[in-house]
This record gives sequence, structure tokens and C-alpha cells, in this order.
Amino acid sequence: MTLYAHPMLGLVFASLAAMLTATATPALAQPTDYPTRPIRMIIPFPPGGSADPLGRALGAWLGEKFGQQVVADNRPGAGTAIAHTLGAKATPDGYTLMLGSSSGLASNPAFGGKLEYHPLKDFEPIGLAAFVPQMIAVHPSVAAKDMQAFIDLSKAQPDKITFGSPGAGTLGHLAIVLINSASGARFLHVPYKGAAAASLDAVGGRIHAYYGSVTGTQALVQSGKLRALATGHLKRLSALPDLPTVSETIPGFHGDGWYGLLGPVGTPAPIIKKLHAEMQRALTNTEFIRYVEKIGMVPTTGSPQDLRNFVRDELTRWTKAARDAKLQPR
Repeated sequence: MTLYAHPMLGLVFASLAAMLTATATPALAQPTDYPTRPIRMIIPFPPGGSADPLGRALGAWLGEKFGQQVVADNRPGAGTAIAHTLGAKATPDGYTLMLGSSSGLASNPAFGGKLEYHPLKDFEPIGLAAFVPQMIAVHPSVAAKDMQAFIDLSKAQPDKITFGSPGAGTLGHLAIVLINSASGARFLHVPYKGAAAASLDAVGGRIHAYYGSVTGTQALVQSGKLRALATGHLKRLSALPDLPTVSETIPGFHGDGWYGLLGPVGTPAPIIKKLHAEMQRALTNTEFIRYVEKIGMVPTTGSPQDLRNFVRDELTRWTKAARDAKLQPR
């Protein structure tokens, strides 16, 4: 059994987290012997949340290969801003890593609200880790059987076809905004306080459609409580080869969540290089890939510069969507 699947991993992380918190910050790491002590990985969601299994799996892999534990430090809250602020302000010595998220690095900053970090200026990218595919699902009573028909239905009944998301300013909200602007659709966005409430109202027929993660929605589709129309991933998912993508109707559309590994700006380049190399070994390992897919994500690879470019493109894309829709800063 590999370390990232070990049942005692949570206890090990918890005990080491307490040790790390009590330890004073030492001098910057020397890249030649890095790492010589435990590494902290900040995860912007609570234990058991969407990012937690991925962060712990990556941390366990790195810890096993480096011979030093990687301690999971879950810091949920403020739409992931708490965690990202903490990661940005950490000592840039390679001993604090950040599992950056699409919400913290793109969709939240897109609203132009005040944040204590900059998604591009305050981090050193290490690599993109995984996409979190999203799905558009409708109540079975909705007449449209595909994405184009659903768009046409909204045009025929402007601002009458309701489309729920996990909340104002979330990826789901911005995806709906982008669908409207790119297709001329007139869906009415209905924000909820979380994915569970939105999907519950979709199942109950109180809203027509819902934009949420494939992992959280697929069981409702399989039980017949909702009907899937498309995914927000650029390509059809290997697990759902018969389900079209939104991009097949709206060329170029992609609306997935995603996670990448970063360090605070100023982290030495040799350390970034070492972390990236080991991260890529994980994301091309058959067993690791199988684990990431099992938790509902699509593993991916790329250079630190690829991640920097990707964050820049995502930030630009979602900022334009927010401005086009005249959304107010959060």
C-alpha cells in the first residue's frame, strides 16, 4: 500500500502539524540538501473537502520520496482567501507549499474585491495538478435534451429558465455568466449557500438546472433525479464518453475547477525545480493517476511556467466575464 492511501495518514499529519506550528521559523533552506525537516502544505478546504484528498496524496508522495513528512494544514474560509493569504505571506524557503485553487487564484480575484494577496505576483508556481470536471444537469421535466436546445429554451423564455450554482462569485456562477455571454442565452442565475442546497432544489424542481462537480452530481443523474446535458471539461471524460461537452455547442468553453501546487514568491528556483520534478513523477504514475481519478479529478501535468500562464489566462477570462455581467466586487 502506498503512503497516500495509508489509513493512519490523517493521524500522522495531525501530530506533525502540532509539532510544526510550535517550531520557530529557521533560516532559508539550502537547495542542495532540501528538505531537511517537515514541509507544511496549506489546503484551502476542510478535511474531507474537495481539495483535501488531492493535497494529502501529493504530500504523501513527496514525503515518501524526500524522506520528510509533508504536513497537511487545512485552512478553510472566506472563499479560500484565508489559505491563499497565508500561503502568499509564508517564508519562501520551500517549507510551506500551497495547494492553490481555481477559486482562490481566478474566480474570486475576478470580482475585483480586496484580497491580501495577488494570484500572480505573490506565488512561485510549481505545477498544475488536476482538473475538477463540472456538469450541467437539469430536472427531468425540462424539455431540452441537449445543450443547444437548452440554450434555445432560455432565449425563448428570457430570464425564466433558472440555473443554480453553489453561490455568488463561485466558479458555477461565472460559468453561467460565460454561457450567457458566449451564446446569447438568458438563463437566470440563482445563487445558493453551497452545492448541496443547489442540487437539492434542482432535484425538487424548484430550479431548472444546476452547475456543479461531476463527482457530486453523477449519483443524482444515475438515479434519474437529474438529467445530464454536458460537462464543462474541454474534452469528453473517459468515464462518461457519451456525455458531450459544453464546448461542442459553445466552442472554446471550459469551466472546470482546478488545483495547482505553489510556493511563496521568492522560493529558490532549485527547490521549485526539485518539487516540480517529483510532482510530475506522481502525476504520471499509474497508481497515483488511478487514485486521483477515483476522487473525481482529472490529473494533469505541466511546467511551472505553464501554471503561471494558465493562472494568468484564467484570471483574464473570468475577470472579463465578471465585468461583462457587471458583477459587483465581493
